Amino acid sequence: MSNYLSDFKRAIDGINPDEVDLLIDYVASIKVNGGRLFVLGVGGSAATASHAVNDFRKLCNIEAYSPSDNVSELTARINDDGWASSYVNWLKISKLTPDDAILVLSVGGGDINKGVSLNLVDAMIYADTTGAAVLSIVGRDGGYAKFISDVCVMVPVVNNALVTPITESMHSVILHWVVSDQRLKENPTKW
Repeated sequence: MSNYLSDFKRAIDGINPDEVDLLIDYVASIKVNGGRLFVLGVGGSAATASHAVNDFRKLCNIEAYSPSDNVSELTARINDDGWASSYVNWLKISKLTPDDAILVLSVGGGDINKGVSLNLVDAMIYADTTGAAVLSIVGRDGGYAKFISDVCVMVPVVNNALVTPITESMHSVILHWVVSDQRLKENPTKW
């Protein structure tokens, strides 16, 4: 673990600023068109999704939501309908439109063959069929998110033993970069 900071610095240096710039452009377009942003993540990425929703709403005046913020609805959907369909059914009730976008935060991006993060995969497929933009910030090889996303910001793998902590940390770094951009930010931070 003594190389954690140097590995983290290498990951930061490996982020493609053009991908982040394109992500900002997409979110700005959604904002201008009055669309909504649905931020999806599981595990630690669910917590980051909640934080991102706060920043998009408070700093950027963008209507944003995350299905993991309502634990009662989420667990009822999981219990009654299953994990894989939990986010899709939530997006259907939210009446996802072509003016909207989903933003997927994931370490691996979902994998149909391995049965990993199927709720994210199904949500991405659904968003694609509705014409909503699919945006993502992912690590590893990007998984299904890299395949289907209109914009995919890749967090490079610099140390296989640290893929999850570095990718999840970079979610926050990149999201703060996005909400601080002058194309999006309307309200100042307190500190």
